[in-house]
Amino acid sequence: MRFIAVVALLSGIAAGQTPARNWKTIDWKAQEAEILRHYSALVQIDSSNPPGNETAVITYIKKVFDAEGIPSQIFALEPARANLVARIKGNGTKRPILIMAHTDVVGVQREKWPVDPFGAIRKDGYVWGRGSVDDKDKLAANLVLMLLLKRTNAELDRDVIFLAESGEEGTTKPGIEFMANQHFSQIEAEFCLTEGGGATLSGGRVTTVTVSTTEKLPRRIRLVVNGTSGHGSIPRTDNALTHLSAAVAKLGTWETPLRMNDTTRTYFERLAGISPPEAAARYNGITDTKRGAAIQKYLAENEPMHYSMLRTSVVPTILNAGFRMNVIPSEAEATIDVRMAPGEDDKAFFDQMQRLIGDPAVKIQRLTDGDRPPTPPSRLDTDMFRALETVSKRMYPGSVTLPTMLTGATDMAFLRAKGMQSYGIGPAASDTDRTNYGAHSDVERLLESSLYSFARFTWEAVMEVSATK
Repeated sequence: MRFIAVVALLSGIAAGQTPARNWKTIDWKAQEAEILRHYSALVQIDSSNPPGNETAVITYIKKVFDAEGIPSQIFALEPARANLVARIKGNGTKRPILIMAHTDVVGVQREKWPVDPFGAIRKDGYVWGRGSVDDKDKLAANLVLMLLLKRTNAELDRDVIFLAESGEEGTTKPGIEFMANQHFSQIEAEFCLTEGGGATLSGGRVTTVTVSTTEKLPRRIRLVVNGTSGHGSIPRTDNALTHLSAAVAKLGTWETPLRMNDTTRTYFERLAGISPPEAAARYNGITDTKRGAAIQKYLAENEPMHYSMLRTSVVPTILNAGFRMNVIPSEAEATIDVRMAPGEDDKAFFDQMQRLIGDPAVKIQRLTDGDRPPTPPSRLDTDMFRALETVSKRMYPGSVTLPTMLTGATDMAFLRAKGMQSYGIGPAASDTDRTNYGAHSDVERLLESSLYSFARFTWEAVMEVSATK
């Protein structure tokens, strides 16, 4: 029997089959040059949305996969806005895992950038460029993961599906909506890993790893007031701008009710456990009936992201009224960015908003473009979340994993609506880099060492739930 096994192994090698390698023995230092090469090439492709032109990115990825013998398919609602799916097959004993990243980036104002925004410039230990943090870091990590799966002939219990999708930075119709609604069988999986998390660097080490498990829902509105136009020297009680301003002021200072879920409860409990005593007391006292009001005031003034994580947020962003100083406008409008906490009832909330405004002259119009479907949070008791915790502890000893609710929106909502347990991850950055040099800024950059560690983190997380034991 031993002789037969050896002959079979040698026959496989002779036929061009690479023997399976232990997935834990990857030489990550040796991978850095290739990781950087693909990452830089992706950043250098201008896929600004609008218009997108994501097909240029897809063409690059397909060429790389073709050279490696990795089959892939292109799906396009519009020729210039393609999506790509590739699959490395497992033995099918477990349901697939989807690794997803978007290929478009937000636009740039070139005159405000200190470097070429599409140059992938290496400077001061960073790689600078549009998309360096959002989302071509994830795209490069996923691409390299697929190459390693192929080259190591990895033994897998589940298929690993790669999705490069268009249209995240704006309309989702040519991207995730198209794939979820018309080609879901191509990407259907038990788990999804994509953007939305990160790790915090402090004093040269990673202290926390955030994994997004839920997110707030965009529910934007427009306030519209119609009045009588006239000369600016004659005050009118139906002045549209006056009525609108009063309504905007009420909404802008509205402390909406506290809403917590399993993700935010766990987040603040774990955060309290690693925070200085004063901060820990605040996080532990969020629901305290006696101290709660003072804590909410502190968070609103000093930790606005944490304040937003605890409730539906209502933020005025655009005002539009008038065209001359001496003319009373006949119409005034305001755009309000409403981000609903999971579980919030849309109709009940907007009815409450109308009562708060208390002015029949102010009409509320819903803006549905950019809406995401309401979904329950991804669970914290899955093999995937446990794997992310395991890898975090292994790669970043002493770190704490924080399940997080995003205040913004991602394409995970469309997958969670299909029952897919979806988790957002990301590379390590300092608070300064994340705040001042992060996504969508005109100094967007990523620490080069974080790019490499993130590629490894992605690989190990996927293999923890996929590799045959």
